[in-house]
Amino acid sequence: MSLPLSENHYEQLLEDARKFIVENDRFLVVSHVHPDGDAIGSMLAVGWLLERLGKSYRLANEDPVPAKFDYLWQSASVVAHRVSGLEGEYSHVIAVDCADFSRIGSVRDNIAAAAAVLNIDHHPTNDNFGAVNVVKSDAAATAEIVYDLVKRFDLSWDRAFAECLYTGLITDTGGFRYANTTPKTLRAAAELLERGVEGNLLAERLLERMSYRQTLLLKKALAGLSFSPDRKIAWISVTAADMAETEADGDDTDGLVNYPRNIEGVEVGILFKEQNANEIKVSLRSAGRADVSLIAKSFGGGGHARAAGCTLKCLLGEAIERTVKEVGLALK
Repeated sequence: MSLPLSENHYEQLLEDARKFIVENDRFLVVSHVHPDGDAIGSMLAVGWLLERLGKSYRLANEDPVPAKFDYLWQSASVVAHRVSGLEGEYSHVIAVDCADFSRIGSVRDNIAAAAAVLNIDHHPTNDNFGAVNVVKSDAAATAEIVYDLVKRFDLSWDRAFAECLYTGLITDTGGFRYANTTPKTLRAAAELLERGVEGNLLAERLLERMSYRQTLLLKKALAGLSFSPDRKIAWISVTAADMAETEADGDDTDGLVNYPRNIEGVEVGILFKEQNANEIKVSLRSAGRADVSLIAKSFGGGGHARAAGCTLKCLLGEAIERTVKEVGLALK
């Protein structure tokens, strides 16, 4: 587990990251599989920085950029490795919002064995897999770290860049409602608003709007809402059949885990998503009593104390039984 950094140590790491970017070229910029707003926003913000510095780079992810982020600068240029692949090997890599090297997914195929990696992240479960590791576990989002990094360059920020960072901040803080929101987070957000970001429009697009397919999927998931005997744990599940019947995709499951978590008295909410018959993706959200990152890590996943996830190779019923048991032990 990564511990919070002292201010002096953090400043030194930011300087190391600046040198890594200035002294090298031909970068591969990657984020984690199934990217969220912080992953995409941070990756594109780094791309914007490299563009302004005249560096050669490619942006790549295992999965396509979710459609709701298509307003962001150069989002269409991100290579979806699972769909179209990527040519060549890269010796200089910038990984953002990846708690460990495996989270990069299939894009690892294009990373040279002796590649130098700049690892920028805020997950406390990060295992410091880079040559340079700017891992600040008390940052609200990876976008907040990228914000600090770009300030070390003498560049004029435009609205396009500000929108990338604001997207990372607003999604990873739940609209600045989660406990990870700090005065520094809000000061950064204020500066980005001054650069032209329309915060109200992004909040509506990213946090409030639901697609028709997502609504149908939520209806099915809530029909199976379940509780532990003491009602401290609540969970819902989405089967492969549910996904097919509603014609939903992976993006449509975003935010569903908040419904069991938001019930009064519930300490941990869980979403079980059946990828296939023997692979279950688990998302966990905590009110604070349980550190769900430790639970996720015990199953090979990771995340934050209040928001984490993992994947279990078993049937749905077994995944529910094993996860609920571990959460119950953590709450005791």
